Amino acid sequence: MVLKRKQIPDVGELVIATVKEIFDYGAYVTLDEYRGYRAFLPWSEITARHFKDVKEVLREGQRVVAKVIRVDRTKKPPAIDVSTKKVSEEERRDKMILWKRAQKAHNVLEVVAKRLGVGVETIYEKAGWKLEDRYREIMRGLEELAIRGEDAAAGLGIDENILKILVEEARRHVEIKKVSISGIITAKSRAPDGIKRIKDLLGGMIDEVSKKYSGSNVKIEIYTLGAPRYRLTLEGTDYKVLERVLSEAIENAKDMAKKLGIEFSFERS
Repeated sequence: MVLKRKQIPDVGELVIATVKEIFDYGAYVTLDEYRGYRAFLPWSEITARHFKDVKEVLREGQRVVAKVIRVDRTKKPPAIDVSTKKVSEEERRDKMILWKRAQKAHNVLEVVAKRLGVGVETIYEKAGWKLEDRYREIMRGLEELAIRGEDAAAGLGIDENILKILVEEARRHVEIKKVSISGIITAKSRAPDGIKRIKDLLGGMIDEVSKKYSGSNVKIEIYTLGAPRYRLTLEGTDYKVLERVLSEAIENAKDMAKKLGIEFSFERS
């Protein structure tokens, strides 16, 4: 069961819900991220489609993405109403992706808890929430631990023994997907030592990226397609980071090319 720090969700929040009971006037659901907290899905908030019977559009046991539309904290326990009608297709898709990632993260934390002989709630408190604070989601934190090891948790105050096991289990269970971007460099020089100048330019690009971004798990490769064209490829785990690295590398290369008297251009592929 995925855990949340809060006891109940806020109005406007997207939640994962499981349909438990269906009536003519709506359905009762349990909120899977909030320890099965009970919420009401009104008949008018199920769908914009026309239907005569609620069971035409809902079934018991069905998992749905819903939006919280009311939280009445004056009641004990607080009453919560949700809507599936107010959830867009894009919101539904994105929430399901986050939910699946949260489940995977929970499973890793459960393994860590079992190895340490403590409850999973303890691992959430001592490590999970700290990773979430830094990386916005626990799974992203685990991915960073799998890539960079204990350095990814520097300054978070996670117990050394817990962190060691957390890194081990992250590397065992978390699959890191590689992404890449590439383009074509065109570099020409009419100088007598033009080949050496181009070699220095391209080698400088490789050295700069390798040294500056080694901690970000970014790899760079440049190889010839037949002078004066060369393919540049960046590989890493985050498109946004790669785009930033590429932009910086190309701008620096343009400056260096001017100093070396090299005609330089770059085209994405």
